[in-house]
Amino acid sequence: MASTDAQKAARAERSLLAGAAPDVAAAARGWLDRLGHERRLSPKTREAYARDVSTFLGLLAADRGGKPDLAALAALTPREVRAVIAARRAEGIESRTQMRFLAAARSFGRHLEREGLGKVGALAAVRAPRIPRTLPRPLLPEDALAMTNPATRAGDAREPWILTRDAAVLALLYGSGLRISEALGLMRRDMPEPGRGDQIIVHGKGGKTRMVPVLPAVLSLIDAYARACPYDLEPTAALFRGAKGGPLSPRIVQLAVERMRGALGLPDSATPHALRHSFATHLLGRGGDLRSIQELLGHASLSTTQIYAAVDSTALMAAWRSAHPRAGR
Repeated sequence: MASTDAQKAARAERSLLAGAAPDVAAAARGWLDRLGHERRLSPKTREAYARDVSTFLGLLAADRGGKPDLAALAALTPREVRAVIAARRAEGIESRTQMRFLAAARSFGRHLEREGLGKVGALAAVRAPRIPRTLPRPLLPEDALAMTNPATRAGDAREPWILTRDAAVLALLYGSGLRISEALGLMRRDMPEPGRGDQIIVHGKGGKTRMVPVLPAVLSLIDAYARACPYDLEPTAALFRGAKGGPLSPRIVQLAVERMRGALGLPDSATPHALRHSFATHLLGRGGDLRSIQELLGHASLSTTQIYAAVDSTALMAAWRSAHPRAGR
């Protein structure tokens, strides 16, 4: 998976450099190097940033009738930037993607200013699109546990080791609150031997690492998978493997969960990422404090974690309305 992401990032970066004016391409090359080496952004994030800036420059070129050079970027007006955003909106691009699009352009603009190549003030003068606030949708505890139980896959015709693998991955998402990319990025050496530890080091967004506890039941599932896996799990290779032996793809896990939803009668909100939401919400409901949950999830800001407090209070009010004798009066 990592090599595929790196290849996609390289293609996006080549497209950006090929489609830009010479002086802009030279500046973009330095910006891309900084994203990879200094900021240590993942290949997937670099791909998205390169693609967004390439699109931004392409829309400017279409509007101006030629590729903008550094002088043209410095002379940009807020009206021109808004026109680019409006063109994207007309294509049906949602606000969250628009926000990332503008963030990538601003990142490039800051690089130009830092390197003394000009200041693109218009980018800072334009307000980012508003993103509608939506609450995470955690699963009921019994549904989350059912998703991580290999016994619930009795009707699945896939090979037993694959069913055990899926259960182990989903158990990590729910038991430790990992992102799917973090779980699939683990190597065999990252997992403690049974009875010899209960923590793992997880590599999260932006190359940041954190220590995460792992429940004994989850470690047992991972050990069962490792013993059943028909491929050699080298210490420095991917822990979770696909049917042909390569690193497991997130899409395979998503498809497995889609099949599981039908078999278990789960809602559409039952996704791999919903297990991470469930971990945080259920931990908070059991008395966990937000600061500790922030550290376990790897959130850079406490405000990101605070959304789970809103989820918990919403669930509490729903239970009160359904159970309290005076709730409807």
